Amino acid sequence: MHLREQWLLLISTPYYLIIIGIEVLLSHLQHKKLYTVKDTVANVYLMILNSSIDLCFRIIYLAVFEICYQHKLINWQNVVLYWICLVLAEDFLYYWLHRFDHEIRFFWATHVTHHSSQKMNFTVGFRSSVFQPLYRFIYFIPLAFAGFQPLDIIFIYSATQIWGIFVHTELINKMGILEYFMVTPSHHRVHHGSNPKYLDKNMGMFLIIWDKLFGTFQKELRDEEYQPINYGLTKNIENPNAVNIVFHEWNAIIKDVKQPHLSFKQKIKYLFGPPGWSHDGSRKTSNELRKEEIENYIK
Repeated sequence: MHLREQWLLLISTPYYLIIIGIEVLLSHLQHKKLYTVKDTVANVYLMILNSSIDLCFRIIYLAVFEICYQHKLINWQNVVLYWICLVLAEDFLYYWLHRFDHEIRFFWATHVTHHSSQKMNFTVGFRSSVFQPLYRFIYFIPLAFAGFQPLDIIFIYSATQIWGIFVHTELINKMGILEYFMVTPSHHRVHHGSNPKYLDKNMGMFLIIWDKLFGTFQKELRDEEYQPINYGLTKNIENPNAVNIVFHEWNAIIKDVKQPHLSFKQKIKYLFGPPGWSHDGSRKTSNELRKEEIENYIK
């Protein structure tokens, strides 16, 4: 682990322990039941799996970054501009990584683990997409070609993840002016909602501006404006054991593709189409669920 990442880990670990401790205490005092032992253990388990894969695979994607960096197209002279542009560019690319994880079922099968909790608390931020380190780096290859050093790319990703952990909570309401340009707990609660209006919204890690630019922004509505947020999946895992919680969507894909009398195109759509797509209309995508909700509201 690089020195900067060690420094981040040293700084962030006490911070995590303190805010989690405060949230657990407030949850108990306010009788909100934000935590369960089983759910928290699952969060830690998925984080360990993800971190282990990331550490094992790091030498490979660092080598890829280094090769691309050797063919860089930009030589940065201004240090301040270098770091500002790296944060903006990396957050922009993360937005598309996250968006494709939601819109392409093959990648959703990995990312779904992060959304499988029916709770919303700081430890859910550690509920990682286990296999994402195997392909995440591909999205950040343009940064190396743009003259950003490989270790700096990894450092900024780790740094913005700290903010990404912080926004997993029900205890922080609106954050004033920050709501306009940063991802806040309010924005991210929407992201974890399984309500049709909230599905596949607010994909940013650090900045919410990409969602506003590309049409995936949805503000959190008050209870009198819309139904309360339901966390988790549109169909939650029936038996969320250690294996099923990681592989349940992969198993579902295999089952779908093996259905008899499917065309090649239909099999491909079960793999790379939007989650919820079905050849016979037995399931619905996020857009179809939203359309259905609007139609029911009009009626």
